[in-house]
Amino acid sequence: MSLKIRLARGGSKKRPYYHIVLADARSPRDGRFLEKLGAWNPMLAKDDAKRVELNAERIQEWIAKGAQPTDRVLRFLAEAGIAKRDTRSNPEKAKPGKKAQERAAERAQKAADAAAASAEA
Repeated sequence: MSLKIRLARGGSKKRPYYHIVLADARSPRDGRFLEKLGAWNPMLAKDDAKRVELNAERIQEWIAKGAQPTDRVLRFLAEAGIAKRDTRSNPEKAKPGKKAQERAAERAQKAADAAAASAEA
């Protein structure tokens, strides 16, 4: 049985609140879980101490037993100094899409044509 430390959504519509739980990887997001390990309230300010609450001892025990945190939970653990998260770099993501590249090439062509026409005149 593979275990995940992940988020389970609570709260009402447009007012999210997440519990950080230990669950079987096969169970649904808001379904059965083994233990509640913390909470995340994204509605609070980023510098608020109660925005992310973690039970560090229990999380470390479960990670030692083989539980895998999801990427979002791993970010919280890295901020708290419980686990290490490798930084990721995707330079391809920053590149513009095909249509944007075509528009940029078209604009460059028009500018070159205008410069050539003004040079001749």
